[in-house]
Order: sequence, then structure tokens, then C-alpha cells
Amino acid sequence: MKWGGRRQSENMEDRRGVSGGQVAVGGGIIGIIVLLINMFMGGDASVLNDINNQIQTQPGQTRELSARDKEQGEMVNAILVDTEDVWTKIFEENGMTYKYPKLVLFRDGVQTACGGASSAVGPFYCPLDQKVYMDLSFFDELQSRYGAKGGDFAVAYVIAHEIGHHVQTLLGTNEKVRKAQENLSEAEANKLSVALELQADFYAGVWAHYDQKMKNILEEGDIEEALSAANAVGDDAIQKRSQGHVVPDSFTHGTSQQRMYWFKKGFETGDINQGDTFKSLQ
Repeated sequence: MKWGGRRQSENMEDRRGVSGGQVAVGGGIIGIIVLLINMFMGGDASVLNDINNQIQTQPGQTRELSARDKEQGEMVNAILVDTEDVWTKIFEENGMTYKYPKLVLFRDGVQTACGGASSAVGPFYCPLDQKVYMDLSFFDELQSRYGAKGGDFAVAYVIAHEIGHHVQTLLGTNEKVRKAQENLSEAEANKLSVALELQADFYAGVWAHYDQKMKNILEEGDIEEALSAANAVGDDAIQKRSQGHVVPDSFTHGTSQQRMYWFKKGFETGDINQGDTFKSLQ
């Protein structure tokens, strides 16, 4: 991905040098739930409210950012800038105004308006403060543990997915889904979560479509990096690795095939109106 030479966004908060402290997760089933939230890649984190009382902040340490840390921060900032430019254009084309989210880089643990979270949660979006939270160590694990291809466009895909949740918040989709889930069984509520996540994948593809048209950012292999990441974090792929079998009713993010399909559809069409993932799952 060609990301150099971008303006610097004022909407990125880099908390890696002044750590907010590690987050210790309470024991028992609550602790397991926190760790499994990284199945995977960040839905909206309002669920953290339910477990906030089980999380304790431990003192952190100040550390200087390495040259690699600084380069990664510049890359993330450049991707954030591109999402700002693309979604501003899309919203304007549809008679709306895009409100910029914040993106927070952290290390080990972080406190948010949705509660406390450890790095085990993976990247996530909190609708209560409209911020995306990321510990960049996630991408090393995505490659080493889950078999995804490395590369900066895999990072871009994840960021664009989380920004997709912000778009859903601005459009009111997030709130509609949460209200609808209150009166549903767990299996039916999970289906709505899957639709929400797949739509965020679709929006990530729409972003890539527009960013390529506007800034010619793609290099050879970039889309394959994004699809490899989407494939690695499908519910079925993760469950097969972790427990040897899949339980479809427990899916919350969608299968590998579904995640790749919706990202590709967004990228190929660039049409925000073709992302009705809810209808597709009925």
C-alpha cells in the first residue's frame, strides 16, 4: 500500500509511550468471555460495559517508542486520513456530514467509555466515545498464530473494518441492532451480530474502492493481504483451530467465506447501497 506523503490526522491518539497500565481480567467465565471477544476483530465494544466491574487496572510503565513503533504509527495515521477523506466524500454524495472518529493506539490495556479492555480483545470500536482502539501487536499474532499474510494492507483492512462500525453508528444501524437483539434468543441475536460485522467488512471494501480511485494506493498483492486477514478471522476458521469443530449458532462475525465475499463485494461495487447483509442472512 502506498501511504507516504499523507497529511497528519489530528484524530489519532498514541498512548503507547505513556501506558495507561495493563488490564487484569477477573477469573471464571467472565475472564474467558473477555479473551474470546477477540473471535475476532473487533465488533463494537458495548459488551465491555457488562464486564467492566471484572477488570482491574494495574500500574503501567512509561517507555520510549522505537523507530518501528514510530513508523507503524505514521502508517496507521495515513490510513486513518484516507478513511476520513473517503467517508467524507461518500457522506457528502449522499447528503450527509461525516463526523470523524478517533483512533487510539495502546499497549497491553486501555480504559474506554465502553469499559476496560486488554490487548486480548483485539482491535475494537466503542460507540459510546466513537473511538477505535488498537494494540498493534495484534497484527503479529494475526500472522504468526492465525496464518494471515503480513503487510500494511492487512492493517488497513482491519482499520477500515473498525471505521465501518463507526459508519454504522452514524447511520443508526448499531443502535437498531442492539435494540432488536434485546428481545431475541441468543442464536437469533448472534445472527444480527454476524450481519453487523459482515456489513463492516463490506464498508471496508467500499473504502478500498474509493481510496484506490482517489489516491491510487494499491500495490500488487494488497487485496490478497486483506482477503487473507478476512479468511483468518472467520468464526469457522477460529473455532476449528481452537476446538476442532464449529458451532454455527455461536458465530458472531461470520465465516471466512462470508467475510471475504462481503469485502470483495464492497471493493468491486463501491456502492454503499449494496451492503444489506441483514437481508442476505434472513
